Amino acid sequence: MDHIIEVQNATKRINNKILLDDVNLQVQKGEIVGIIGRNGSGKTVLFKCICGFMKLDLGKILVNDKEMGKNCNMAENTGIIIESPGFLPAYSGYRNLLFLADIKSRAKREKICEAMKQVGLDPNSKKAVKTYSMGMKQRLAIAQAIMEDQNILILDEPMNGLDDDGVEDTRKLLLKLREQGKTILIASHMKEDIDVLCDKVYRMEKGKISIAQTAKQS
Repeated sequence: MDHIIEVQNATKRINNKILLDDVNLQVQKGEIVGIIGRNGSGKTVLFKCICGFMKLDLGKILVNDKEMGKNCNMAENTGIIIESPGFLPAYSGYRNLLFLADIKSRAKREKICEAMKQVGLDPNSKKAVKTYSMGMKQRLAIAQAIMEDQNILILDEPMNGLDDDGVEDTRKLLLKLREQGKTILIASHMKEDIDVLCDKVYRMEKGKISIAQTAKQS
């Protein structure tokens, strides 16, 4: 089976508190996998470990067949939303994404414009990010995650701050990206937000993970 993300016996402790407790997870190429759980259940810690932002105490994580912390320090070819992105408040959404693109030298201007349009933002708007609503900032975060046309998307609570239209637009976008062959790992504390998207749904509680649902989309 073609596993693009594989988590093996992942354990993480901070100050003697177990945040990940022998977690095993496999994500196949081209599927959407959802993880549900309350705040503090371990979802964000798991995502940070998969991306390379935190190191495990025990176990290992492979992304694109490369072991995190051994073959690479950061997950490659991966678009990420984890917690609130640090956008520059005085600049427009487009300028913010352009700054980020220049750092990595990957996304071209047309890709930035395309990504913003896909999430319902105007790339020509001069409006400063500091005047954005929470929903607009979240849309910009999604645009940042997809603008480099990465094969993997790791999205922690991508629906946060979105109104009903924003949630519906984001669902349609993620399903479209899956049709294009993207692999998507998404976390939410609201089960109904991701049920319609996911091929598999896992539940996290107190650092442990278990299968909650398997429902392959047609």
